[in-house]
Amino acid sequence: MPTERVIRPYRPDDWPAVTRIHDAARLDELRDGANVAAFLPLADIAEGEGFFDGDVWVAEESGEVVGFVAFADDEITWLYVDPARYRQGHGRALLRHALASAQDRPVELTVLVGNDGALALYLAEGFRIEQTKTGRLAGNEAFPATGHIMVRPGRS
Repeated sequence: MPTERVIRPYRPDDWPAVTRIHDAARLDELRDGANVAAFLPLADIAEGEGFFDGDVWVAEESGEVVGFVAFADDEITWLYVDPARYRQGHGRALLRHALASAQDRPVELTVLVGNDGALALYLAEGFRIEQTKTGRLAGNEAFPATGHIMVRPGRS
């Protein structure tokens, strides 16, 4: 029997799983789109990068947190899935959950160039690339990075 995915609000006891997921998936993201030397653990950057500034939800399967999304000020600010759970629909489910909370408003996000899996997901879910910019990597400004600023237009 298949297990059921549940998306629910973040709870403080999710922190160990969320940091583990972020740290593993962030390395993949940086390997493909920037520089792994730019890696900083979530525990070191969460406060300064506004991790809790908006709503945070987790995807849970069989009682285990498998991914999370954060949404603040009409922007998807964080979306990570456990690398062992890539391509199982968790990222899409989390994204759709966050988009539903936006109702009909436009939603923005940034994806690093080279993060082809995330880019494909966002394009499939109605986002379009508004511009591509090179600048300093958010969270670790010592490193350059190029990212696509993407927008899902508001729905009317």
